Amino acid sequence: MKDERKTQEQRLRGLVPDDVFDDEDALARHHAHAVWSCLTEPGDGVAGTLISEMGPVGALRVARESGGATSPSLDAGRRRWRARLASVDDAFDRARRVRARLVVPGSTLWPTAVDDLGVHAPRALWVRGHLDALAHDGPAIALVGARAATGYGEHVTGELAHRLAERGVSIVSGGAYGIDGMAHRACLAAGGVTIAVLAGGVDRPYPAGHAELLSRIAAGPGVIVAEVPCGTPPTKWRFLQRNRLIAALSGATVVVEAGWRSGSLNTAGHAAALGRPLGAVPGPVTSAASAGCHRLLREYDARCVTSSDDACELIGAGGTVPETPAGRTDDRTRVLDALSVRSPRSPDDVGLRAGFGAEEVRGLLALLELDGRARRGPEGWSRTSSAS
Repeated sequence: MKDERKTQEQRLRGLVPDDVFDDEDALARHHAHAVWSCLTEPGDGVAGTLISEMGPVGALRVARESGGATSPSLDAGRRRWRARLASVDDAFDRARRVRARLVVPGSTLWPTAVDDLGVHAPRALWVRGHLDALAHDGPAIALVGARAATGYGEHVTGELAHRLAERGVSIVSGGAYGIDGMAHRACLAAGGVTIAVLAGGVDRPYPAGHAELLSRIAAGPGVIVAEVPCGTPPTKWRFLQRNRLIAALSGATVVVEAGWRSGSLNTAGHAAALGRPLGAVPGPVTSAASAGCHRLLREYDARCVTSSDDACELIGAGGTVPETPAGRTDDRTRVLDALSVRSPRSPDDVGLRAGFGAEEVRGLLALLELDGRARRGPEGWSRTSSAS
């Protein structure tokens, strides 16, 4: 046990707050979460289920042992995880060299919004920059869009990001060329807080042409963050999984400019699955770069966003940013966000979108009906046009 504790201390030294080392349980928990982040690919549901059932320390013990009653999915998981055990020390060393910090579930700096991802939530987050920006409980909006942005898209993004930052809204994006980069730059210019979520390790700025921008973000008051450990290269799969973090870290997602099959629509899909409000900026009907936004407005019930007021309405009524409520998110708001003004939906569909069971959502729908914010018709439930 002494040798194990010594190993944990050596690996975590310089990466976590010093008081972690004074608490044996906290040390073991931080270490286990960090190791899990090295062993798994983003969104590994098998690992997530095991950890939710046994805790990170117990789950790691099961992952390392062999034999015993198990299941095909756990057997396959063990093979995947063990193959990466040898890379753990290198990941920790790389993190120390770039002065990255480690944030794990349960710590005061953990952004609890990502817990909405359930068993697919990240095991840990590797961070460079101001840690308070990550755990900031103020409003945050994701601004995402095409890498091959047009002048129109960049102009609108700059206006939105700058004005939202002036109103105290944090800007979340993916650090890519085009819309992402403009969102980060405009937020920094306004003195705001911006969060760049990377698909690879925080020691590997990507794209390389944004190395300086990402360094500016990390210099504060922003932060760059990744769920994969240092040394991990970005891949197509990791970009797609990165998008779910962008959506989870934000109170709402706005797609500014996107082609018909843009990767930004993947982020929009994650936002919708999480029950987060979704907005899209309309563009010229002749522009292929706005076809994805028009698709979101037409087919996915996205709200039309043409100003910072519109964006703020996604996270609060009347174009103002509300105080962050204490405790859990209001359940009726989640159900309201799952309703459409134009397309009636069944209680089962609403429950699926909002993350509630059928019986629970029926009670919430009844309350919304009493408030005059929802109505029941022969084809299902819809949001009233006067609902905020």
